[in-house]
Amino acid sequence: MFEKSEKLLARAQKTMPGGVNSPVRAFTSVGGTPPFIESAKGPYITDADGNRYIDFVLSWGPAIVGHAHPKVVAACQEAVARGSSFGAPTEREIDLAEEICQRAPGADVVRLVCSGTEACMTALRVARGVTGRDKIIKFEGCYHGHSDSFLIAAGSGATTLGVPNSPGVTRGTAKDTLLARFNDIESVASLVDDNAGEVAAVILEPVCGNTGCLPPKDDFLQKLRKLCDDKGMLLILDEVMTGFRVAKGGAAERFGVTPDLYTFGKVVGGGYPLAAYAGKEEIMRHVAPDGPVYQAGTLSGNPVAVTAGLETLKLLDDRAYEKLETLGQRLADGMDSIIADNSYPLSTHRVGSMFSLFFTPETPWDHDDVKKCDLERFNKFFHAMLRRGVYLAPSQFEAGFLSTAHDDELIDEVLHKAEESLAEVF
Repeated sequence: MFEKSEKLLARAQKTMPGGVNSPVRAFTSVGGTPPFIESAKGPYITDADGNRYIDFVLSWGPAIVGHAHPKVVAACQEAVARGSSFGAPTEREIDLAEEICQRAPGADVVRLVCSGTEACMTALRVARGVTGRDKIIKFEGCYHGHSDSFLIAAGSGATTLGVPNSPGVTRGTAKDTLLARFNDIESVASLVDDNAGEVAAVILEPVCGNTGCLPPKDDFLQKLRKLCDDKGMLLILDEVMTGFRVAKGGAAERFGVTPDLYTFGKVVGGGYPLAAYAGKEEIMRHVAPDGPVYQAGTLSGNPVAVTAGLETLKLLDDRAYEKLETLGQRLADGMDSIIADNSYPLSTHRVGSMFSLFFTPETPWDHDDVKKCDLERFNKFFHAMLRRGVYLAPSQFEAGFLSTAHDDELIDEVLHKAEESLAEVF
């Protein structure tokens, strides 16, 4: 099934760490050979061996209108013919910034960058520059890219000072990162009290996508907003994954919470290397050249990537979000029915077109809950689905995604294959 992919992996391992350019692609957590992808169209991807899969990874979220949408492709072909990079301002950068500001509540000013990691790293710098404080609070299980401040693991307590969890991250950096529990406002309040006047910002994924799909509960985001206001901290919503995916205005619109700063990626670039940070006027005007907080990038606002983002957002009208919501509900209802009919020790979460199947009977609400999942059974299920032509994220700790290119018939086909796969696993 993967003869060519196996050969490609062996060749790649000679010149790249693990044979890949991002760790999860190596299939380390699930085992086996990762299929090397040759092409994609609509809701499908095709590997080097000619195997076609219904895709629920969607380039980890960006392909919300499906792969190689004709309008996006045509616009990008036209753009690249005019030149792939100028290192100078273009009108389309303005168009995209205006579109982001129109959609995202409280996004007055935008700076385009190239990756979600860059956006999150810079948002922290802005928060520290504005507040004059050094420490930040993040949540276990939330991922904000691979900059030093975010590669922090919990210490002995559930809410404690972080320690580096990657060589190369200094303890000096780690001491300024405090870790709280997602959906636990008291864990945040305790850290704030213990570090009074020192916390610049609280950053989180409003819907965790790197512990599987975990939504906020019990007005958690609203309570967090109030705590930040009361204590003079900035609230940063990392919407790299949720932005313009879970609603037209992202998670901020869906859950009714306006942050001080946003970070965007994935959908905003339509599958091209593009990201952004944005926020309130009085905060973003601290960014150079308007203010003293420095950030720059040669490829920031790349004209081809900006074109892809603009064309993608144009396709995401109210009807598109209605379709995504309906498809998501159909998938969730179908999985819940399979679980109930067979008394499987499984649970699900869905937020719009993001979803997860958890191999634990207790519905998870934070990172510790997800760590209780039966990973061995998940891995068997993953491979059972892959053999049946369904491409899921190769980790229990990653969310799945839907696109407007999926339809009811495909969802029903996937549900049938899931039922077969689960019967095989259990």
